[in-house]
Formats: sequence, structure tokens, C-alpha cells
Amino acid sequence: MKHSKYKILVLSDLNKTASTTLKSSVSLAQMIDADIELFHVKKYIDIVNRENQLSAIRTLNDEQITTKKKIEALIDPISKAYNVSINYNYAFGNIKEEISNHIENSKPDIIVLGQRDSNPLQLIRDSITRFILKTFKGVIMISSNENALVPNEKMALGVFNDSNKIFNTEFSKDLITHTKAPLKSFKIINSQKETEKSATVKEEKIIEYVFEQNAEVMNTLSSYLLKNNINLLCVDRAEEKTKNRSEASLREVVSKLNVSLLVSEA
Repeated sequence: MKHSKYKILVLSDLNKTASTTLKSSVSLAQMIDADIELFHVKKYIDIVNRENQLSAIRTLNDEQITTKKKIEALIDPISKAYNVSINYNYAFGNIKEEISNHIENSKPDIIVLGQRDSNPLQLIRDSITRFILKTFKGVIMISSNENALVPNEKMALGVFNDSNKIFNTEFSKDLITHTKAPLKSFKIINSQKETEKSATVKEEKIIEYVFEQNAEVMNTLSSYLLKNNINLLCVDRAEEKTKNRSEASLREVVSKLNVSLLVSEA
């Protein structure tokens, strides 16, 4: 039996964009040779509320059947279309506790989260996204519906602010192999503090776009990412010595850029 190199855990609330998130996860799994598992948690109180014990048990049993069918209806068409096995699991209870327990047991290398539908500003207020960014030390992909990854197709990979930690991972060579050339770098600078560079092609065949820091820079950057059809933007985690400043920067990137992000290990 073949064992894949890595494990990808897809955390899903089974909303209407879950299919796009799962397809992006399949695409990433194909690139780096990874197993995929989808995990869904529902609050117990959303299932059983103010009912007697016997009625609560029946309601819980019915919800288990409904949840299983809903997950399989999501997974099966994608699994068949791309000839990939997708495992799944689900739990009822406290969402953060159940997620923490599952991460501890499954020990994924990468966690995939879906971006909130149609309004990227909601993402930073998403407590689960903040929770995963804070507690999970591995690589995190936040999947967007804009220019989503497509299984069996090469992607356009971008790098934000000289991000390089992703390229120190074991799977980086596999990632680059499935990337359209050239790689594109997007950098925000303060010209009063550092010398601005013009967009150029480096020796490594990287095209660099440099933006001046101002109130509208994130909107400008977002437009350039979409114009360049970037499927995935690499972003570094905060360094400890600049933790507060870097975390604020990461929050801004997560909330304002409507593109899939690959956040480096902590």
C-alpha cells in the first residue's frame, strides 16, 4: 500500500464554498504527494437544545446520519473526478476543543481553511482562523475562491515581502515543479527607510513588483495579484523579535487580500 509523504487536514464548515476549498486541497495534495482528510465540527448546542434525554439521543443520531451524507455528497464527486482518496471525520461539541484534539491525534503537516464567502474582511474576525494561526505551528493554506487551485493544472505562485520560509520546507521542490514560470514577488516598501527597486527579473527568474507603503497599498496589491492570476501567495509567519508588528501585517494580508495564502511554519 502506498503511503504519501504528507498529511493535509481540511477544516470545513460545509458551507457553499466548501467544494472549491476541497478542490484546492486536492490540487495541493497532488503537487506534494499528500493524503487528505476533511474534518467537520458542529456545536452540540446547535443540534440538541432544551430537549429531554431520549429526544436528544434521537436528534443526535439523526444529525450524525445527516452530517455523514452531507460530507459524502461533497467528497464523492471530487474524489471520483480526480481519482483521489479523501478521508473524512466529524465531531459534535466545542469547536475549538474538537479541532485541537483532532489535530493532536492526526498530526497533519498542512491545515487548509476556507476563506469566508464573498467578504474577505470577515476572515480576520473568524475566531477559528485566528485560533489555527495562533495554535498550529505547521503550514496553513487559506483557500480563496478567486483563482483557486485546480487539480491537474500548474499554478501561478507568488511571494509576499521576500517570503522564503516555505522554500525551506521539504515539499518546496515539488511545489516549484508544479508552478508556472516565472515566479512573481510582491513587495511593499517604505521608500524613506529603504531603497526602492524596480520590477525586475532576477537570476532565479523571479519577477518583482514593488509597491510604496500608503493607505491604499493593499487594494493596489490585491488588484495586481488578480491581474497576474496568482493562485497561491506565500506569506511568512511573524518573527519573535518583531512579533507585534509582523502579526499585524499578517492579519492585514489575511483580511484584505482575496487570494489563496500559503502561510509558513511558525
